[in-house]
Amino acid sequence: MSLTRFTVKSTFIALLAFGLTACTDYDPIPVSQCSKVVSHAQKVLGAMAPSASELMGQCKSATDSERGCVIAATKKGQLAQCL
Repeated sequence: MSLTRFTVKSTFIALLAFGLTACTDYDPIPVSQCSKVVSHAQKVLGAMAPSASELMGQCKSATDSERGCVIAATKKGQLAQCL
């Protein structure tokens, strides 16, 4: 894995893990739908996506609004602003 790709992947992981408060106006998604949220996040992130188990842990610790933000995201930059 190249250094640039590693840096980008690490940045996304950090943003997902530590969270941003940028999204508050999205339809709430309950924790019971984390598998759907994880699947969508993997699709948006593509090869830069963390493991499904890591994303699942982040999903479960996110708020309903943050999960809604992830579902609404269609680009990596939008996704990075969700959590």
